[in-house]
Amino acid sequence: MTTTENAAATASTTTARVNYAKAAPKAFRALLALDAAAREGLDPALVELVQIRSSQLNNCAYCLDMHVKDARKAGESDERVYLLSVWREAPAGVYSAKERAALALAEAVTRIGDGGVPDEVYGPAAEQFEDAELAQLISLIFTINTWNRIAVTTRKIPGIG
Repeated sequence: MTTTENAAATASTTTARVNYAKAAPKAFRALLALDAAAREGLDPALVELVQIRSSQLNNCAYCLDMHVKDARKAGESDERVYLLSVWREAPAGVYSAKERAALALAEAVTRIGDGGVPDEVYGPAAEQFEDAELAQLISLIFTINTWNRIAVTTRKIPGIG
């Protein structure tokens, strides 16, 4: 690939497309309301960890950038953010049992096409979270997946919007 071809390929994957918020304001506001409702009652640190992990899996640079920044502003440690993509291999104590259950559920829901959400993932989440909190977590997971799909489709540029 020549330098010109490489530059053209890079530009085609980094040029923003439709501004979703402006083009579909009613749907955008509804999604903002759903996002706010999904977070209610959940630990803010857990919210950011789940959103980061789902954004990693969905290759959503825009949401990953935003949620890593939000996690750091909220006091999340660099170690926990850096190790999130390999949370299963992280040393004991880096993530709590509740966080690990939430991350496993986030991965299964995000990759739902790979065979659904197995009992061995859902069961530990159901043990760690009361029903109402579990429903909130599920809502959070499908909401971040929706945001990821919007940002990837419209090629939102990290750090810019």
